[in-house]
This record gives sequence, C-alpha cells and structure tokens, in this order.
Amino acid sequence: MSDVYAARRGLLRDRCAAAGNAAALITRPANVRYLSGASPLGAVLLVGPTEDAMFCAGAPTGEADEGRLDEHLRVSVLAGPGGDPAVAAAADAASSVRADSLAVEEHHLTVARHRALRSVAPRLRLADLGNAVEQQRLVKDEGEIACLRIAAEIADQALGELLESILVGRTERHLALELERRLVDHGADGPAFPTSVGTGPHSGRSRHRPSDRRVEEGDFLSVCLGANYRGYRCEIGRTFVIGTTPADWQIELYDCVFTAQRAGREALLPGAAYREVDHAARSVLDSAGHAEALAPGMGHGVGLEIDEDPQLAPTAMGKLDACVPVTVEPGVHLPGRGGVRIDDTLVVRPEADGGPELLTITTKELLAL
Repeated sequence: MSDVYAARRGLLRDRCAAAGNAAALITRPANVRYLSGASPLGAVLLVGPTEDAMFCAGAPTGEADEGRLDEHLRVSVLAGPGGDPAVAAAADAASSVRADSLAVEEHHLTVARHRALRSVAPRLRLADLGNAVEQQRLVKDEGEIACLRIAAEIADQALGELLESILVGRTERHLALELERRLVDHGADGPAFPTSVGTGPHSGRSRHRPSDRRVEEGDFLSVCLGANYRGYRCEIGRTFVIGTTPADWQIELYDCVFTAQRAGREALLPGAAYREVDHAARSVLDSAGHAEALAPGMGHGVGLEIDEDPQLAPTAMGKLDACVPVTVEPGVHLPGRGGVRIDDTLVVRPEADGGPELLTITTKELLAL
C-alpha cells in the first residue's frame, strides 16, 4: 500500500507544482487518510517538493479508527502539549523545504490556524488548494472498492439477521442499537453513520433519529444503516411491513419508490450527467404526485466519508466516471402515515462490464415481517 499512497501524493505534488506551489498542507482528516493511510487525531500532512511528512500531537496508534500509516512516511510528533501540527508543518515548509508558497485547504482551515500560520511564516504565500484531493478521491481503485464491497456485505448480514428476529413491541432506538452491535460483530470498525430506524408515521423520513416509539402491527418499518470497514463507508436502506399483509396504499407507495430507485440505478453509466441520474429517479415520483415530499438529491458518492462527491441532484454539474461508488436513495414520506425509502450502494461500471455493480444485495421485495 505504501506505493499506492506515494502515487497519490505524487499526483497532488504535480498539481501543486503546475499551479506554482512548492508544497501543500492537508488538514481535512479524510484527505489525510487518503494520502497517507491514516489520520491520527489532529494530524496534518505536508506534501513537499521532494519529501512528505505527517505532523501530529501524539504518536499514531494503528487502531482501526485512524488507519495504518504509510510506513515510508516521515512522522513528526510534537514534543509538548498545546502545539499545533498545522503550524509545525508550515514552519517546516518555510524553512527545511524552503518553499515560498504553500497550498492549503481553505474550505477546512480554521481562521485561528490561518492566523497562526501567518504568525510563524509571515513571508510564506498561502494559496487555496480547493477540492483537489476530493477530486482525486472521486474514482476509486479496486482496493478501495474491495473495502466498500466488504462493508456492504457486513451491512447486509446485520440487516438480514435483524429481519429474522421478533420486531413487534421493540423500540426504534433498541433496533438501531442492535443493528450497530451486529455491524461490529461481523467485522465492521463501527457504523458508517448513525443508524436510522423509523416505524409507523416516522417511516420513510431521511436520517430519522430513532425514538422510543414501539413497532406495531401494520407499520411500515424503514431502516437505513451502513458499515465502516477500514475507513470506507457504505449505505443501505430498506422498508418493510410489520406482521400483516400490506395495505393497498402501502403497496402503491412502495411500488412507486421501487420503480424510481430502479430507474436511478439503471442510469448509472460512465458519461451520464449527475443531474440525469437524479432526474431518472425523481421524474417517477414527480409523476406520481410526490414532488413536494422529495429530498434535494437522489444520491451521493461514498468512500472515506459517507456523503462525498458526486452529488446526484437537479443542479449538480459533472458526469460520472467508471469506478465511482454512489448511492441511489429515493424516498417518500407522507406526514402522519409513514413512507418508504430504498437505498443501495453501487459502483459505476461500463455496460461492457455488466453495468452498475450492486454492492448491497438485501432483497428489495416488500416483505411482511
């Protein structure tokens, strides 16, 4: 993996050099991990013209939540308490590296850190790196996709086991906690995001925070969860009916969301515009009269963060590339009644390779549990 991280830093180094910047200071944790293999608490990464270094307040632990650091990367641990790794990196860039300009992630750098950088290296020109690393992260290599595939398998296992248990009478909060425990039991580093469980009138809400409401006969039950495996995060959402034959309105609503989700999945091909994928799913729900109940987007990228580029939304600019993992997650919530969400994680693949690769494979049939 050291070669992989070195190659990623090399691409960023070339981009900085082309823009006239001798070095780059990476502070966003997901970007630090992408370029170095690990993101210890508070660590920053300096990508220099010839050598790269990590600065952190404490020695890397190698724990799963921070990742395994590139063994060839120089690490400088601050000796005393209260030091700022970013300031140390800037000072190193200004002296040892002899850089006259430093690219920084302005969208992540705090005002306090910006002032501190100015104070320690007043002659160092600061330039905006923008979303250069995020753009590098868009297309995943097969090693990253393998981690996402395992994360999806873990999430499928956890959800499948829950569906085999008795659900009536249990609270949303209890079910969410059980799902997160099962994720860890099956090998996840933890949940990819707070697990959402909604029952009855809460079902179908996006990112619903589980409450003490108990599952009742005839409820819709919507679940959205994801596993974090070696830093990579997937997402799956499913909706079921509890304990009885679904009512006609439940079948109609479910079929509508299912059709929209399938249309979005089928639109995931290299070269498809982000907003075209959104439109494929959204237009189905619009035509059924649910326009006002829809989320701002029908999906988003996943990887080292659960919600990253690309955004599959009506105004999003850009086109899909192969090997970009995304979610397709349409949903409709009817106030006072409940709703349906269906959410999958997929990888964009060309038609010659079979089209989009579905990572989350739990059935999308409307089951009565």
